[in-house]
Amino acid sequence: MPKISEATVAEHRARQLRTLLDAARALVAEEGIEALSLAELARRVGLSRPSLYEYFRSKDDLVAAIVEAELPRWASLVEEALQGPGDLEGKVGAYIRVQLGVMTDGRHAAAVALAEHALAEPALERIRTGHAQLLRPLVAALEEAGVAGAELRAELIQGMVDAAARLAQRAPGDAEAIVAATLAQATRGLRQAP
Repeated sequence: MPKISEATVAEHRARQLRTLLDAARALVAEEGIEALSLAELARRVGLSRPSLYEYFRSKDDLVAAIVEAELPRWASLVEEALQGPGDLEGKVGAYIRVQLGVMTDGRHAAAVALAEHALAEPALERIRTGHAQLLRPLVAALEEAGVAGAELRAELIQGMVDAAARLAQRAPGDAEAIVAATLAQATRGLRQAP
């Protein structure tokens, strides 16, 4: 029987999972998405591949687990940011700023990059479900302000945020200008909403 490093098997498995996810994020950050494989992760953490398969059935399962692990904290940051401002423009601005901040910080950059990687449908569905949580506070703010088609408009704003994050990653020195342009575009569109 393998040795466990915690008081219970469940605690050991939870700690091992955190270690695996941290190592996978580091691998992506250091070497890129293409370097991520179950074999490389097993080598990096000193586990056998069969042991790793107890945690992840495939690379897609690993990618989905990395993204899912980040989503609760990410969703909490989004919710907190939208509770501050009172007006719609302030809420949209807070959403854009926190999303871009999270998407371009080192901790979440791997999750963002991995979520955009080609994945099988089951893994994509897990990620989509998690991302829907991120939009809920924005949809609620848009509905509260009486914006028609709040879900569609939230998705469009998120599309602008996604594009802005890619630009900010390529040109980190322009991050504030990118945030300002994204905010201006989003709020201008909301003011002109039918």
